[in-house]
Amino acid sequence: MSSGYTWARDSAAAGDTVFSGAFEFLVTTAASWALMPVLLWAGMRMMGEAGNTLLLITGGLSWAVLSGYFLDDIDRAGGRMPALALAAYVLLCTGLAGAGSSHRS
Repeated sequence: MSSGYTWARDSAAAGDTVFSGAFEFLVTTAASWALMPVLLWAGMRMMGEAGNTLLLITGGLSWAVLSGYFLDDIDRAGGRMPALALAAYVLLCTGLAGAGSSHRS
């Protein structure tokens, strides 16, 4: 995400309109929000897990909320999401994965 937002900042600085860099910003944000559920699904499939709908929906939505909340931290030059927020996200998804596995036989 940081690289994408750097791309958007560079485009905005080089542009001459008010919307310079807006396309790059939207592409970066949309890609992050769309790719996280795919990564969660791929990870669960690689581990041989099935029935991970709860993880995908809740994990994807919580990623959108989390990355949206810390967008200013990520968007600034050299910015990163706080490690504590990422750790909380990992714990949430781990708990969701564990909750989903208890329903399987």
